[in-house]
Amino acid sequence: MKKVISGVAVLATLLTVTAVAPAEAGSICLSTRDIQDTTPQKDGTAITFKMRDGSVWRNDLRGRCPDLKYNGFSWTTANPMEQVCENDQTIKVFRSGEICGLGKFTQVAPAHMEQHAQR
Repeated sequence: MKKVISGVAVLATLLTVTAVAPAEAGSICLSTRDIQDTTPQKDGTAITFKMRDGSVWRNDLRGRCPDLKYNGFSWTTANPMEQVCENDQTIKVFRSGEICGLGKFTQVAPAHMEQHAQR
């Protein structure tokens, strides 16, 4: 009986740790406070994120999300840092309710140098 209870306790602990684990080490995350603008590509395969520091990032979605070009979208951050992380979150298209998974981030343009000098 003790072995069964111990096994259940270990399994419950593992599930709890997995549910609250942060994004994988080395994953790229963008602060929601620093996102200035988002632009979905017309074919629904990517979203461009323009940041306050002038950098531009593209997220290649995990699948095609055609309704993005017609309607806005929202996401919910589950982490306390209020970040959008690659391969970790989904977005929901407003009108259609379509759910699309974020994929890998790629930097398209670097931050402006004058922004770095002020930090």
